[in-house]
Amino acid sequence: MPWKGEKDPYKIWLSEVILQQTRVSQGWAYYNRFIRKYPSIQKLAGASDQEVFKLWEGLGYYNRCKNLLFTARQINSAQNGKFPDNYEAILALKGVGPYTAAAIASFAYNLPYAVVDGNVFRVLSRFFGMAEPIDSTKGKQLFTELATQVLSKKDPGIFNQAIMDFGATVCKPFAPVCSTCPLLKNCTAFGEGKVNQLPIKEKTLLRKHRWFYYFLFEHEGKLLVHQRKAKDIWQNLYEFYLLETDELVNWDEAMVTVWLKEQLGIQKASVSQVSPVGVQQLTHQQIKGQFIQIHLKSIPAFLQKYQWQPLNSLRRLPFPKFITQYLETGFRK
Repeated sequence: MPWKGEKDPYKIWLSEVILQQTRVSQGWAYYNRFIRKYPSIQKLAGASDQEVFKLWEGLGYYNRCKNLLFTARQINSAQNGKFPDNYEAILALKGVGPYTAAAIASFAYNLPYAVVDGNVFRVLSRFFGMAEPIDSTKGKQLFTELATQVLSKKDPGIFNQAIMDFGATVCKPFAPVCSTCPLLKNCTAFGEGKVNQLPIKEKTLLRKHRWFYYFLFEHEGKLLVHQRKAKDIWQNLYEFYLLETDELVNWDEAMVTVWLKEQLGIQKASVSQVSPVGVQQLTHQQIKGQFIQIHLKSIPAFLQKYQWQPLNSLRRLPFPKFITQYLETGFRK
């Protein structure tokens, strides 16, 4: 990406403003066009509103463009076109929040301010095993403090870029590449089998459509089960190993095998069934999902802490209807 390794605060600021509500794939072309037409903050400040808005056309959230112009002109007139070089002054710019201010301060001036985005939240939550919701006020504060603690004070810019890239390419939201992760041995979430459960978001509970993928791990006639404790649907009922995603995943035997190996480190297992998609309509949300039966030759250490129930005792446990329907009609013994 063209802004990677960039030291010019104007270009860093421009890229951050464009990417605030825009995917990288879309923002990339807009960034290049802006830099070609307005290579400096002075050039942007001297452009007409109509010209800049035309170039912005298609990006949406036009307040970003208004703030961009306002700030460029303010810096050009009040500071002779010199971008602020300290965190507090950068944060005071219109349309700039703590994340953007930290990005500019660390990338452009190598100042020790941690950049905390979704990638950083995810890496820290999994590595340290933190279950505080990342979208809660308390969670944002705790994660920001932790990000500041682990930040390299010598090379904050490089560190910030590295942890963000690590979250984007290795510690991904879905199917992170745990098997080759250099932090694997010290990752709390991997050690406790909670990679799929972290990070936690309060707003997840408000989603109207949710995808539940249940992995039925079987070993010597026993299935892994655990009790739902979180303040969510089906609290205190039992379930199997759950992977929740934001959208449909097209599971097949090959994909399951790769997922088991890369994410859970399970090398030897056989997939006996991938069920059709099931649906349950609740009062305020719809649950869709599948059941994936897996036979394990041995139980990995991080799965040993779960309950392992004999098949004939499952009927005594209280499961949600979504699961009981499968056990009654689709479960392959």
